[in-house]
Amino acid sequence: MQTNVLEVDVRGLEPPEPLVRILETVSTLPEGTTLIARTNRRPMFLYPQLEERGFTSQTEEQSDGSFIIQIRRG
Repeated sequence: MQTNVLEVDVRGLEPPEPLVRILETVSTLPEGTTLIARTNRRPMFLYPQLEERGFTSQTEEQSDGSFIIQIRRG
């Protein structure tokens, strides 16, 4: 199964804009697509929102202190 990938880079935006943009993007995420979100901070408030909407996520801290979050439908 091939997975499509969509990327959103919200680094440099002030809270709550990164959260809002990521949630807006996942609300229209096509089935079978993984969202890669790049953030400046670990998005602690995002995780319960994703879970509530039926998504799973995996977060990796990068060497520059930023984070990459992979988001998929649960």
